[in-house]
Amino acid sequence: MKKKERVYREILYQALENEERKLTQKNISNKCEVAIGTVNYALEPLEDMNAIEKRQRSFLAIDPKKILLYWASHRKIKKDIAYSTYFNGSVREIEQQLPNCLLTSYSAYKFRFGEPPAGYSEVWVYGKEQEIKNRFRQKKGNENLFVLESDKHLEKFNEAPLSQLYVDLWNMDTWYASEYIKKLDEKLKKIIEY
Repeated sequence: MKKKERVYREILYQALENEERKLTQKNISNKCEVAIGTVNYALEPLEDMNAIEKRQRSFLAIDPKKILLYWASHRKIKKDIAYSTYFNGSVREIEQQLPNCLLTSYSAYKFRFGEPPAGYSEVWVYGKEQEIKNRFRQKKGNENLFVLESDKHLEKFNEAPLSQLYVDLWNMDTWYASEYIKKLDEKLKKIIEY
């Protein structure tokens, strides 16, 4: 995951989950453990599309939905796959046997909101590749467990932030991903206007 994606995640986390839209580049830089130059670089396209309003020493996230869609359309989730394998069992069994990691995609939706909008046949996580390899050895078959590279910023969260969940689901290539996006959109409409 690119460093600027950490910036988008933090901006959206603050705007969507903490209801804080006035932010500073310095604070974002510290939380994401990236240079202020990286923050400013990430903000440029957001300012160009009027998703943020720059002020002296701060900026205002005026359109979180635009930020979310911009990030979702630029995310390349398949490039972040560190490990994938086939497990001869249900997704529930995979979820139960996972070592300490952060669920995303379908599993994260289910554990965060309850009943999923559709069944699913794969599990996506952010976690330590070697720990998961030890538990789920490489096997031939249709891969149904995907381990994504994590980063220090993401590891600070107890569960995938809503924005991370959204952009990850947006990048899924299954037919049922759109069902999850629709339901997540409904939940986000209660938080932000779009």
